[in-house]
Amino acid sequence: MRIRKAVFPVAGLGTRFLPATKASAKEMLPVVDKPLVQYAVQEAIAAGAEEMIFITSHTKNSIMDHFDRDYELEALLEGKNKQALLQSVREILPSDVNCVYIRQADALGLGHAIRCALPAVGDQDFAVLLADDLIAGGRQPCLTEMQRIYREYGCSVLAVQRIPWEDTAKYGIVDTIPIAPGLSEIRGIVEKPEPAQAPSNLAVVGRYILTPRVFSLLDDTAPGAGGEIQLTDAIETLIGEQTVLAHEFTGMRYDCGSKIGHLKANVEMALQHDEIGDEFSAYLKALTASESSFDAS
Repeated sequence: MRIRKAVFPVAGLGTRFLPATKASAKEMLPVVDKPLVQYAVQEAIAAGAEEMIFITSHTKNSIMDHFDRDYELEALLEGKNKQALLQSVREILPSDVNCVYIRQADALGLGHAIRCALPAVGDQDFAVLLADDLIAGGRQPCLTEMQRIYREYGCSVLAVQRIPWEDTAKYGIVDTIPIAPGLSEIRGIVEKPEPAQAPSNLAVVGRYILTPRVFSLLDDTAPGAGGEIQLTDAIETLIGEQTVLAHEFTGMRYDCGSKIGHLKANVEMALQHDEIGDEFSAYLKALTASESSFDAS
């Protein structure tokens, strides 16, 4: 058993990053030297996915361009003998991985975006990755960990993270029964409850493995919070029919849908970067030292 299809809902407008996202996809915002969406695609490929399904809008042509071959650029780099850069460009998408692009005509929410993927997914189990959630630094990539659980249990798996109780109103929150360390069965899920009504502080984040049953459930899901079709509502119904598991992943999650989360990701990923990590670390140490001296004066 292996998840072969991965869905990337990338049709959002990215208004929190305006004006940077006025003419460019928010998923193309860089973290050091790669766009957010590339991190998500590489995570899916590492887990064994072979078909990347992008749910796009009319403003997202830059995503298609990024994953397409640029023969002119490759020829230029090869002519200048810039082999490392040439390799980095050619490795953006392996030759045995395919991309499918489906236009989401109306912005009706995450659930609607997932429903748009049905023609490409069909009757197969599939993964969903939200590029806004950059997850790095675990024992294995997050979706690889989830794939292992999927192979063992053969059911839907959601990535979850313990959050401060005061933040429950920002997430879908699950009610669970523990199965093993870091793994539990979901009994219920509530979209953005206030702390006093939250069943736990386990929040669903942007990684899912789902069965195709969710498509028909989305067809019957009425608009919920914000007047949008919520994936959470369809999963709540799915829980009544099938086993759905919650996996507490081992990596660090950066909420790159927010400015502060995006900045944190850039700093921490830069510190780990093979090319610039040491130099950037030295810069930060010098910067903080100079700020301390200034504060003392």
